[in-house]
Amino acid sequence: MSLETDLILDRRRLKRRLVFWRSFAVLAVVVALVAALRLGNGAIGGAHLARLSVTGIITEDRKLVEAVNALAKDDSVKALIVSINSPGGSVAGGESLHDAIGRVAAKKPVVAVMGGLAASAGYMVALPAQRIFAREATLTGSIGVLLESGEISGLLAKLGITPQVLTSGPLKDQPSLTRPLTPEGRQVLQGLIMDMYDQFVTMVADGRHMDADRVRQLADGRAYTGRQALSLGLVDAIGDETTAREWLAKEKGVPTTLGVEDVSTTGFAGRALAGSLAPLFDGAWKMLISQSLMLDGAWALWHRPQE
Repeated sequence: MSLETDLILDRRRLKRRLVFWRSFAVLAVVVALVAALRLGNGAIGGAHLARLSVTGIITEDRKLVEAVNALAKDDSVKALIVSINSPGGSVAGGESLHDAIGRVAAKKPVVAVMGGLAASAGYMVALPAQRIFAREATLTGSIGVLLESGEISGLLAKLGITPQVLTSGPLKDQPSLTRPLTPEGRQVLQGLIMDMYDQFVTMVADGRHMDADRVRQLADGRAYTGRQALSLGLVDAIGDETTAREWLAKEKGVPTTLGVEDVSTTGFAGRALAGSLAPLFDGAWKMLISQSLMLDGAWALWHRPQE
């Protein structure tokens, strides 16, 4: 190998190393600038508001519940904004998030701000807030519980397939994909649904300071617009996050100049790098999950009317 060839190879190696270290330096500077900007806005390390974004299908999320619980003990968090754009989700998932938000509300101001959709469990998580804001066109309410199960015994019979199921009791396979509900199974499952429905009604009655019988009149599963919900006492005002910040400043003494920190289950590096893209990635992931899994439990979920 000639001396000239060796020099060319050495130069290429040096260029590759230079590119690597330049890229690393640029990335480090970007992370430092993001961190400095967030610190300058008071979002990290100083007094700030927390924003909990509840989007897509609500399921049980232990890390998120722990993150919300931590807000109640964080003295730098002066208030919590719960931003909701969700059709609902599992009853247990809504309940766990509702209770976590309630623990924060017991110690500091909490407001809920509804986007285009805050129905079923999406409405449930708004209930601990001291003030609920909705847009006039928000779809909310849909107070109720549903349990869905497919049943394909007719199709199996046409295909000449006879399922054989062994159970320890007559209700163990209720509901079943391969045979219709029995009267006893329907009665038991309806009892489960009504018990969870009563729990939901109690949450609404307690959160909105309404009589339980009045809540049941409204809780037939229908959705309401934000304007209708306001007249029915299900929300407190028409407005957005700016309106909510103004209310917090006027009624709770939380300055509008304080920065806002989004509640996240990722570390600081992940938050700094993701920035405003984090909600996009999170929403896309939840959408994929919600479309790929069968809803096999009891759900407080708004079903869009079929055309």
